[in-house]
Amino acid sequence: MSTNFDYQEQYPAEVSDARLSEVFVGVMQRVYGWMSLGLLLTTIVAFMTLSSETLLNLVFGNSLVFWGLFIGELILVISVSRAISKLSPGVGLALFFAYSALNGVTLSVIFLAYGLGTILLAFGTTTLIFVILTVVGLTTKEDLTKWGPILFVGLLGIILASVINFFLASTALDWIVTYLGILIFLGLIVYDSNRIKKMTYTAVLQGNSGQQVLNGIAVIGALHLYLDFINLFLRLLRVLGRRR
Repeated sequence: MSTNFDYQEQYPAEVSDARLSEVFVGVMQRVYGWMSLGLLLTTIVAFMTLSSETLLNLVFGNSLVFWGLFIGELILVISVSRAISKLSPGVGLALFFAYSALNGVTLSVIFLAYGLGTILLAFGTTTLIFVILTVVGLTTKEDLTKWGPILFVGLLGIILASVINFFLASTALDWIVTYLGILIFLGLIVYDSNRIKKMTYTAVLQGNSGQQVLNGIAVIGALHLYLDFINLFLRLLRVLGRRR
């Protein structure tokens, strides 16, 4: 049995390729636009945090505040990921930007740990890899559905290993988790890009392509790709950089 997607065979033929392409391009423009704004907001907030000695001392001088922010981030992103399909696109987008801003506060620490040249190198490398893998995800004809559970289990595995290593402080385990994390997020970029395409095509071909539905898909896509980008960037930074 072929594992290739053939949308023309699975759905009514009256939906033209031109219509599919038009809607899909529109969704992806919103996905990349909102994702880019999220990354920009994270960067701006990170620099604002760095420029305020009071805020730096508050966040990084008090472990309770830092861990409170970190746990708050986790709760927020998990809540948004689960509820975003039930929320209006406007609310979902507002929560995405709120998470991006909060992420900027905690990620400001990388500017204290790494040189600017190293950060730019890691960011440029991440961007190049991201572009290549999103193209792969958007153009492949393979059914990537089976990737989902595998990548999810792998993600849970590196989270658990990271928590354990917080107490063990093993350098070897730290590097294993770092490299496994890179592999997992490379796969997630391909998988999530392909998933956005599938969701868009399904909506159009089932006659459910109103702007609210398409905006909802775009918000989900922007959030997932933002998370993939940030996590890949942090792990590449760990590999490429030398801590001050």
